[in-house]
Amino acid sequence: MAAAAEAMTHWANPSSPHAEGRAARAALEAARARIASAYGWSGETILTSGASEALAIALGRGVAARRLISAVEHDAVIRAAPTADVLRVGTDGLIDSANLQRVLAGQPTLLAAQWCNSETGVRQPIAAIAGIVHAAGGLLLVDAAQMPPGADADVAHHADFIAISAHKRGGPPGVGALLVRDVATLSPTGGQERGYRSGTENLPGALGFAAALAAPEDVAAMSLLRATLDDAITRSGGQIVAPAAPRHPAIGSYRMPGLGAATQLIRFDMAGIAVSAGSACSSGSMKPSHVLGAMGWSVEASREVVRVSFGRSTSAADVDRFIKEWRAISRAARAFAA
Repeated sequence: MAAAAEAMTHWANPSSPHAEGRAARAALEAARARIASAYGWSGETILTSGASEALAIALGRGVAARRLISAVEHDAVIRAAPTADVLRVGTDGLIDSANLQRVLAGQPTLLAAQWCNSETGVRQPIAAIAGIVHAAGGLLLVDAAQMPPGADADVAHHADFIAISAHKRGGPPGVGALLVRDVATLSPTGGQERGYRSGTENLPGALGFAAALAAPEDVAAMSLLRATLDDAITRSGGQIVAPAAPRHPAIGSYRMPGLGAATQLIRFDMAGIAVSAGSACSSGSMKPSHVLGAMGWSVEASREVVRVSFGRSTSAADVDRFIKEWRAISRAARAFAA
C-alpha cells in the first residue's frame, strides 16, 4: 500500500506526452514487467480493475466460438458467460478428465477453469486440463486470483489466459491483470492497454500490485496451519469439505452440523474472528452455495459450512483461538439441540 500511496503524490497520466506523463509511463511499464515476472509470464500483460474484469475480457473477447465453464466457477465467471455450457465436477470438486474429453469432442472451445476454488480451496489439475483442451483445438482461461506467485508453474506453462488480482496478494483493491499468451486469440476494442482495455491506466494500483507480489508468502507455514485446523475440526465433530482433494494451503471449508453458517458468522464475529460463508463476493447474500451444490451437498448441509482462510500475518495462536471458539460454539449448538 505504501507504493500505491507514494505513486499518488507523483501521479500523472501515463498516456500524456509531457515529461511527467513519460515518467509515469516508464513506471507503469516497469510495474507491468514485475507483475508478469512474478508469475513467470512471458506473454502480454493487460492491466485491469481486478480479476473479475480480466475474466470478463477473456470470456467476452476470446476468439473461440464456444464457451464452457466448470460448475464450481466463481460468480464473476458465471456473470461474464451466462450462456456458457456448464461442465460438471465430482464430489471432490474436481473436473473429470474423461468427461471433459467427451464434452469437448473436438469443438474449438474456450474453457474457464479456476486454479483453486475460492470457497473450498480445491485445486484443479491445470496441466491435464490444458492438454485435453489444446488437443481439441481450444483455449484455456485460468482464474488464478487465489494463486500465490510461484505456487504452480503449470499455470504459466499451459494457460492461454490467466486472471489475477492484487488484493488477493495483499495489494490495493481495484487492480488486477489478464495475462495473455497470444494477443491474436483476443479481439481488441481500442483504447489503452495496447488497445485491449479502455480507460486511464491505474498507475498507483499497478505499483502497489507489483510491490505486493514482491512480499514473500510462507505457503509452507500456511499449509501447516490449515493441517492443524483440519485435524482439530475433525476431532471436534466437524466436517471438512473435500478433504482428499488437492487444496490451497490457506483456504478451508468446514461444516458445523446443526448450526447454520449465518449464526456461526455472528458468533465468530463477536469473538473477534472474521470468517465467511462461501466466497467473499457472495457471502453477504447467504444463498445456498452453487459450489457445494455442484459437489453433491444438500442445501441443508451446505448452509452449515463456513470458509476459513489464512494470510501472511496469521499465527498458530490465531488458529488455536479459532479452534477454541469453534469447540465452544459447537458444544453450545449441541446442548441447545438436546
